[in-house]
Amino acid sequence: MPTAAIAIICLIIGAIAGFFAARYVFKKELKKNPPINEKMIRALFRETGRKPSEAQIRRIMKSINDQYK
Repeated sequence: MPTAAIAIICLIIGAIAGFFAARYVFKKELKKNPPINEKMIRALFRETGRKPSEAQIRRIMKSINDQYK
């Protein structure tokens, strides 16, 4: 095999491995530091003039966390 073909194959394998590694790290960071927390949800409800129950807040947090699995 010519060295150019080996280089192209290594580049493709590296790109695929890099994609999955970056995806793993990104999901791990989102799980540790979610983009929205319960305090933010309460503030959003207050802005609309509603008083959320704990069940509503837990339901919203669960749906957000389920997106990152």
